[in-house]
Amino acid sequence: MSFSHISKRLTIVLPFLISSSYLHAEDAITLDDLVVSSTRTDTKLKDSSQVVTIITREQIEQQLKMSADSSQVLSRLIPSFTPARQKLSNAGETFRGRPPLFLIDGVPQSNPLRDTQRDGHTIDLSMVEKIEVIHGASAIHGLGATGGMINFITRRPSGNKLDQDINVQVTMPTSDIGSDTLGYRTNYGLRGSQDDWEYAFGITYDQQGMYTDANHQLIGVDNTQGDTMDSKSYDIFGKLGYWLNDDQHVELQVNRYQLKGNNDYTGVAGDRSTERPATSIRETPQGQASHNRVLTTNFKYDDYDLAGMHFSAQAYQQNFEALFGITNSGTFFDPTLAPDSLDQSQATSTKKGIKFTLTKDDLLDDKLSLTTGLDILHDTTEQTLEKTNRIWVPETTFKNYAPFLQAQYKPIDSLVFNAGIRHEKASLDVGNFRTIYATNDAGGVDVQGGDPDFSKNLYNAGVVISPLTWLSVFANYSQGFGMPDVGRVLRAIGTENQNVSNFLNLQPIITTNREIGLRVDWQPVDFEMSYYESNSDFGSRLERVGDDYFIRREKTEISGIETSVGYQATEDHRLELSYSLIRGRYDSNDNNETDSDLDASNIPPNRLLANWSAKWSPKWSSYLQVSHNMNRKFEKMGVESAKFDGYTLVDASLSRNLPKGTLNLSIANLLNEDYFDYYSQAANTLDNRYFKGRGRTLTLGYAIDF
Repeated sequence: MSFSHISKRLTIVLPFLISSSYLHAEDAITLDDLVVSSTRTDTKLKDSSQVVTIITREQIEQQLKMSADSSQVLSRLIPSFTPARQKLSNAGETFRGRPPLFLIDGVPQSNPLRDTQRDGHTIDLSMVEKIEVIHGASAIHGLGATGGMINFITRRPSGNKLDQDINVQVTMPTSDIGSDTLGYRTNYGLRGSQDDWEYAFGITYDQQGMYTDANHQLIGVDNTQGDTMDSKSYDIFGKLGYWLNDDQHVELQVNRYQLKGNNDYTGVAGDRSTERPATSIRETPQGQASHNRVLTTNFKYDDYDLAGMHFSAQAYQQNFEALFGITNSGTFFDPTLAPDSLDQSQATSTKKGIKFTLTKDDLLDDKLSLTTGLDILHDTTEQTLEKTNRIWVPETTFKNYAPFLQAQYKPIDSLVFNAGIRHEKASLDVGNFRTIYATNDAGGVDVQGGDPDFSKNLYNAGVVISPLTWLSVFANYSQGFGMPDVGRVLRAIGTENQNVSNFLNLQPIITTNREIGLRVDWQPVDFEMSYYESNSDFGSRLERVGDDYFIRREKTEISGIETSVGYQATEDHRLELSYSLIRGRYDSNDNNETDSDLDASNIPPNRLLANWSAKWSPKWSSYLQVSHNMNRKFEKMGVESAKFDGYTLVDASLSRNLPKGTLNLSIANLLNEDYFDYYSQAANTLDNRYFKGRGRTLTLGYAIDF
């Protein structure tokens, strides 16, 4: 293999690795040569008019020493992400107050037609090289990114060598240790290349024990929505690539992930009036254990010199299955099939898609870059009630194609213009169906199917001005495109012979994001600050009514400030601080005026995050992080409707390099904070979901690369 061959691969294929928020002083010189792959336009960070966060492999490994929960990792590193619930369900976990679009290497993982709110648990982070996070609405990957995009970029093959790694660890509470509260985790990874072949493989097994709170009491298990505690999960990942020649590359990737509860414990409801938390007892609950089961397949072809252009074609399929636990709910009552109101549901989704991208980046004397493409998506979703074999959400098919054009014009080095348009053409196909018996007071109703369609042009534009080498000012306008939770809308229809084609609640959600900000890279300090407004004239708000959630289509307005600052005190010590202030309002009485606060199911608290990484010697290193979630009150039409008492969590880890491998000791919730989590306090009123957060835990691990 020639040097030019290797060089071309490195300069073209390697994606953007680290953002300015995580740079060391010696990295500052190479910053401008790095790009953000999730934009699909190879945008350099300094030229991006949106806030971008890159969570590196080093950061992922640091967080895995304390928790493998992807929601916890995101909430520890992104202040505008809702505090993690520590459950399988990520209901109420939003990004800038709106749903994020989760992807794996550009393959959508979110399921907007029947949002099971489990799309944050489709891959184990051991298989992830980095996480690219684009803040604010974006349409570049299509449906779903009204709050932003979170793209899990998988591990890459290593060049001309074989790299392997093994990691084992055990997690336990710091008191009342028992076999039921111990957690075990192990993973193995292999990456390499030979001649024109490249390969990567990984396997992970994770067994989570029961969690205890700061008072050493078992936390309540969520038997219905699903839980990460008292569970087993595995992930098998494989990637195989081949260089056809110096410019053409093909790659096949498969990831199989499953998380399933053990069904050893049953939740016991708490009492909000006396602040008694929900707990668990060792008792097998009825029904099958809840699970997530996901298979993601991805094939990609790249030609880096197609008549002087970069052409990329990607074909993918995602099979998603979410089984919920058995529930005693009046919604499930049927005098013949379910007189005891017991049932459990399963949602399935199959997404198939193709993405074409073509980039020409040397126009007008290298001042203009154009990217065009076409995305095609076919998504089929349904939800059934397993115990009684009823259809809760009928089979629904979403068909979407979207051509797009992006342009970047850089007349001088200190001025960059970005602009684009994407045309979304979509349709829903729903057959005739009958709602289940107890969907409304009158019993089941017949609903006429239909195939509503819609089309929409989505725009984005931005500018970056760099008057000084260390200072950039940016402004951005972007639109995102989403669907309401179609499944919830359909199953809640209460009007006899309602025609789906004429049902207003199935209209798409168009979110507009406006943002201004600045970046400073004046080593040893880097700083970024932005102000944004995210509005939707016909939004989607989740509201709980009785035993079920319903979609409210109302005008919503969200605004906020995000700030991050990093200080490279010395070569071996770095401090980081980030802050998010966010406010959300909605129109509660349909007068086109926002008059009430978005609740905790839709909006995160104001948050302050801090961390300190230190290398004390060639053998010893440490890490300390703090997450402060601030008090918040919620009002509806001027009357307090809920409140949140904030809490602060501190985590720490210590690493010792051995002659072979590294020994890690981590303590999560170092100060043993006693708290009810954000969702339990302010987002719901159910006693059986009045959960406390996890108390202090200790994780001991050993990792070796060879």
